[in-house]
Amino acid sequence: MDRTFTIRITAVTLCVALGIGGIMQQWSPPPPRATAEVPLVVSDVQEVSSTPRDLMPVDMPVVASLPDHIISAAISSTIEPVEIVVPETPVDTGFACEVTMTAKPIAGAMMTVDITAPCHGSERVTLHHNGLMFTALMQPDGSLAVDIPALTEQALVIASFLDGGGAVAMAEVTSVPFYDRVVLQWRGDAGLQLHAREFDAEYFTDGHVWHGASGDTTRAATGQGGFLTTLGSAGAPDALLAEVYTFPSGMTDAAGTVALTVEAEILASNCDSTVEAQTLEIRNGGSLASKELTIDVPGCDAVGDFLLLKNLVEDLTIAAK
Repeated sequence: MDRTFTIRITAVTLCVALGIGGIMQQWSPPPPRATAEVPLVVSDVQEVSSTPRDLMPVDMPVVASLPDHIISAAISSTIEPVEIVVPETPVDTGFACEVTMTAKPIAGAMMTVDITAPCHGSERVTLHHNGLMFTALMQPDGSLAVDIPALTEQALVIASFLDGGGAVAMAEVTSVPFYDRVVLQWRGDAGLQLHAREFDAEYFTDGHVWHGASGDTTRAATGQGGFLTTLGSAGAPDALLAEVYTFPSGMTDAAGTVALTVEAEILASNCDSTVEAQTLEIRNGGSLASKELTIDVPGCDAVGDFLLLKNLVEDLTIAAK
């Protein structure tokens, strides 16, 4: 679909603090700061143990041609550990209400998760995996099937319902060390998008991976390039949503850089407010690292524009294998 695309890069203060969200945890942003451009300060990210926009015209202005419009970010390094509590199955009411869940590994260091919950048809369910959180809507018959990128080889998945019921499943995903993964997750209609441009690819060409051209696991499993996974149901109450970019760094013949950026569309639902988000990253077979982000979105007179948020996620540097 063709439409005019305008990128208005606004001087926005991004208050960024490291942290991993707990299960059903409310993100608590610091008090809003006056919008002003600040120098980029990057501290070491603490490692954490492993326990559409419609398609836009190709002749749009290339973001790289606007070097003066880079959003700065301030990053600090404090992480508060969060205790994970596994939900219990509700008390038996005489009906077949048992919640069951299975997880098994599939291609691309993914796992397919199947949930059966006869008494939770059409309800909201939150899935948790190693800091990754998203909400989905059960089918009317109480079933759900979803593919999730694994963030650790011993991949534990927890499903929790609003009444406290839930289930746990685990899959052994041995191919995780061969992939680099970057997660962007947020709450509600925040207008956020994760973009990856592989090896100097221009926007909306082959090698630009985003939710409008997400790629697939076959492309990654053969070392040709990465893919994007979109998680969560936007229509679920108080929805938690995520996008996960995956690149097969351990099995590619290519060498170079994958440029990673976060973009935010200014919407009626997020204008003149603070957007909360998190990133999770695993690189080179290492441990999971997390950052918590808050973004001050411009006023509602800018609805329809986009913010290009650089320096929130470090580019991937790929060496040929």
